[in-house]
This record gives sequence, C-alpha cells and structure tokens, in this order.
Amino acid sequence: MGLPEVWSLVHRFNSFKRTNIILQHLRMSNHTDAAGEVLLERRGCAGVITLNRPKSLNALNLNMIRQIYPQLKNWEQDPETFLIIIKGAGGKAFCSGGDIRELSEARNANQKVTQDLFREEYTLNYAIGSCQKPYVALIHGITMGGGVGLSVHGQFRVATEKSLFAMPETAIGLFPDVGGGYFLPRLQGKLGYFLALTGFRLKGRDVYKAGIATHFVDSEKLDMLEEDLLALKSPSKENVTDVLEAYHTKSKTDQGKSFILEEHMDKINSCFSANTVEEIIENLQQDGSSFALEQLKVINKMSPTSLKITLRQLIEGSSKTLQEVLIMEYRLSQACMGGHDFHEGVMAVLIDKDQSPKWKPANLKEVTDEDVNNYFKSLGSNDLKL
Repeated sequence: MGLPEVWSLVHRFNSFKRTNIILQHLRMSNHTDAAGEVLLERRGCAGVITLNRPKSLNALNLNMIRQIYPQLKNWEQDPETFLIIIKGAGGKAFCSGGDIRELSEARNANQKVTQDLFREEYTLNYAIGSCQKPYVALIHGITMGGGVGLSVHGQFRVATEKSLFAMPETAIGLFPDVGGGYFLPRLQGKLGYFLALTGFRLKGRDVYKAGIATHFVDSEKLDMLEEDLLALKSPSKENVTDVLEAYHTKSKTDQGKSFILEEHMDKINSCFSANTVEEIIENLQQDGSSFALEQLKVINKMSPTSLKITLRQLIEGSSKTLQEVLIMEYRLSQACMGGHDFHEGVMAVLIDKDQSPKWKPANLKEVTDEDVNNYFKSLGSNDLKL
C-alpha cells in the first residue's frame, strides 16, 4: 500500500471518528436538554426539585414527570432524606401548567402520549398527596393547572406576592384536573366551584387566604427560607412548620389587606350553590349586581360541555378520596381528548390566538345528561391504577 492510500485511510478513519464524536455529542446534548428540564439535587437534609423550563414558564411535560416521579419515590424511602422541596426556575413561574400544545399535537399525530401523560401525571399527583416526607412547594410566580397538581396536594405550599393561581381549563374545553375535583370543593363555601367554572385568578397573599397556599412569604426572603430549611438537621414535620411559620409571621406585604373576594363571598356561596350550571346562571342573572353580571359574561365564553362536566366533577369529588377523584378525572381526561372542544380551545387560545373557539355543542341546552354521563364512564382495564 502506497503513501497516498495510507493517507486516504487515515483521513477516512479520522472523518469517521469525528462523525462519531459529533453524533455522540448530539446524543448527549439531546439527553442533557431533556434531563435539564428538571434539576434533581440532594442538598443538606433535602431532595430539591427545580422545574427548569423558564422560557416555557416551566410548563410540565411527560419527560419531566418521568424524571420527578421515580426520584420522589426514592427520596421518600431514603433514610437520609428528611424533606422534599420543589420550585421553579426563572422567577416568573413555578409551573404555568401542563404543556397542552404538546398534548393537542400528540392527538393529531395519533400518538399514545395523551394516555401516558395523564396517567403518569395523576400518578405523580397521588404520590405527592401520599408522600410520607414533608413536601414544600415554593409556588412563586404563575401556578396554574399542572403546576397546581405539583403543589396543592403536598403538606406545605408557600406563596409570595408574585404568586398567580388559576384553574382556567373550562376556557380550553377541559376541566380543572390534577385533583381539582378533590381540593376545590374543600375550599371555603363555594369558592372552589367559583374558581373552577370561571377560571378567576388569585394573586399574592390571596392565594394563601383562599386556602391554596399554607404560608405566605415575601419573595425577597424566599432564598433565605430555602437555606434555613436546608440547614435543618434531620427535620421533622414540626421543625419544617416552625421555620415556615417564622417567615410567614414576619412577612408584611399586603398583611392588612382583606381577601379580594371577601365582599363577594355571600354572592358566590348563594349563586354557586346549585346542582346545575343553568341554575347557577339563573342565580347570577337574578342577583344582577355588577360582580354577578361580570361572572355571567365570563361563564358564557366557556365550553358548555366543560362547564357541565366540571360542576359534576366537583359535586362528586366533594365526597371522594384523592385516589378516587384522580381515577374519575383520568376517565374525564380521555373523553376530553377524544372530543372536539379541547382541541378547538387550544387552537383558539394558543395557536390561532383569536380567543374565539367554536364549541360543539355550542350551548348548554344541547349538552344532555347522557352526554355528561359518557364522560364519567369506566374505562375498564384501561382505568387509572393507583
């Protein structure tokens, strides 16, 4: 073999090697990007979960769920881990909700993702609700939908003046899931029914006053609070409570301000104490106040099907366990994925952004009891197993 042939072989080998190195790097980059969507760390006495998609307001996707769940279970069993903290990166959001665009696209591509995502997300919600270790969610910034599911079932939820809570699902043809059927009807009076049907947004200390958060802390003290929690040695639930209470007591932002819905709670309790959406609408019309008429305007924009299944979800959920509620909601989720309104709602709100969804059926009269019953039907062997 002459020198030119040798050089040719060397060149081809080097090209092959470079190509392999590049491909390996790309594979590692893809893995790092996917893994980087959630940061899982052991710090001090605690396992710390950081939702790390700040550009997407930490929207929750299936990859993130699949990283959080096994680590949560590991930490729960680990004798050296005494506490679990979950927070969002970027300062704007804890978690803005599930990645609903991904869900809608998955349905259009006829993928199994819609089944897997809801099944695994609700399994995670249940794991949080039944976790034997103190679980502290720092719900700083936007906390909606899937973000509520990652926080509200845990023992401790810490809001700041920048917290923004909402369950806006009826506006996109869905229902307030992730255990909404469990925690919403257990809020004061009919507040949860009002929040679920209207998607009303609560901000700052009101998230605490509504009972969504267990504590309120000024955002400038949030890092210090986290450090003090991490500095605890073998903490018990009582130790964690003491630290949170100390910060809560010292937080001055909006301390003397009354709950934003305080003056309307009598109206909310009377108008939303009905067994049908039609009766709620009639109550609001009869009330006739500017507040009632404003809520009427909001409700009339929502998916009629979503409104009806949501009200029934909350009524039934009020006497169910979290486990039973999540099984019920899994049935509802799969029925919604197979229906018209969710995909229409996502198109109108996120893609076309015209905010004018064409609901089918278009009004409450056309949504029959039989239609609603079909959403609650057992899925047999495909039901959620918890």
